[in-house]
Amino acid sequence: MIDLSLTEIATAVSGRLVLGGSDTAETIVNGYVDTDSREITPGDIFVAKPGEVTDGHLFAAKAVQAGAVLCIVERELELSVSQIVVENSVVALGDLAREVITRVKALGKLTEIAVTGSNGKTTTKNLLREIFSARGETVAPIASFNNEVGAPITFCRATENTDTLIAEMGASAPGEIRRLIKMAKPDVGIVLTVGLAHAGEFGGIETTLRSKTEMVEDLGPEDWAVLNRDDARVASMADKTKAQILWFGRGDDADVRASDVETSIDGTSFTMHLPGQEPVRVQFAVIGEHHVVNALAAAAASHTQGVPATEIRDALERVTRAERWRMEVLTRTPLTIINDAYNASPDSMAAALRTLAQIAAPEQRTVAVLGAMSELGEYSVEEHDRLGLLAVRLNISQIVVVGREARALHLGAIAQGSWDGESVFVEDQDEAFEFLTKYLGEGDLVLVKSSNSAGLRHLGDRLAEHYA
Repeated sequence: MIDLSLTEIATAVSGRLVLGGSDTAETIVNGYVDTDSREITPGDIFVAKPGEVTDGHLFAAKAVQAGAVLCIVERELELSVSQIVVENSVVALGDLAREVITRVKALGKLTEIAVTGSNGKTTTKNLLREIFSARGETVAPIASFNNEVGAPITFCRATENTDTLIAEMGASAPGEIRRLIKMAKPDVGIVLTVGLAHAGEFGGIETTLRSKTEMVEDLGPEDWAVLNRDDARVASMADKTKAQILWFGRGDDADVRASDVETSIDGTSFTMHLPGQEPVRVQFAVIGEHHVVNALAAAAASHTQGVPATEIRDALERVTRAERWRMEVLTRTPLTIINDAYNASPDSMAAALRTLAQIAAPEQRTVAVLGAMSELGEYSVEEHDRLGLLAVRLNISQIVVVGREARALHLGAIAQGSWDGESVFVEDQDEAFEFLTKYLGEGDLVLVKSSNSAGLRHLGDRLAEHYA
């Protein structure tokens, strides 16, 4: 974080300063900011956030023991360090992030690139980080820090020397992206997709569309809106922004596009086309054609900042996986296990199943281990059923559905005609592990896919350890 005095921080968060130890009002603080006491290191700021399960105030003393020099709290505590007492610690965290970004941007150096979408945010963020970190100091979220807590924690990591801030902006309700943008308005806003991920929380696809549109509505004429030409809902945002528009996509009408796409177990290769530059061939190690669109989005945003096509290509080729538990190849012998169970929506699960079918060698057995897709609300049964049908139509050799929340997927598969054991249903991961270790054989190609809440990523790791 930038240097700020205790008084400046208290003013920024509208809080009451309670001095501790030998501190004065002008004592400078510049450590990282976090709400997790386990992540605190010497010099950091701990924000005590009340939660549904526990209360961050209970861990403030541990944060101080770990080296926190300031605690932002909702009630005054018995601590040996300074405290700033605020009405709402999450709001205060956002206010602090806004102050940091405002001061860093005033230096005239910082460029902010923000990405949203129903699928692909984290992958695109990681690709952008790889591209821009080669050009200067770059701050990007850890894991999927993209909500009202994670995003401002990332924003607060910006310093006077930061060249590029990459923000991942998620939302589970209308207005959340707009709140994040008020903390740190991007110079480049990327919208990847508008799909059914979180549709249950939003209350429908049209509400999801309105929420994602918040990314581009407040951009100015000097900013860039980087939009997916292939997604009709994203394309509809073009008349809702004052920003310059750069289209990316697979079609010929996109400004940034890919041609001659080839996918295998070793990754995806494609020819990348950028406006005014010679096409370049990219050997992209991330598995799955659907990740090509994420690469194009990162390339388009980079192009707005003058990054040459060859430099973008080199950065993309340095990335070996999208993220932990995202189309991650865990084993290649005696069989191949792909763990993609960190997140799942109808679109991403369909893409993963298509990739499984596409990269399989002739006569190679394909196995899809599938768990629940969360946060679909009233669409849950219908979408799980549809994915069961798709798996059968893709001729997946064996479908293993894990957990009652995903049972509609199994029923959809057997209704399509998979009635002779090609789809099996198991209650939990232990039962799935027992079945798979008896069923799987040398040379099989296995996909493990579910939402994070279903926990199948741990089953994927367990299988990999078993077959290592």
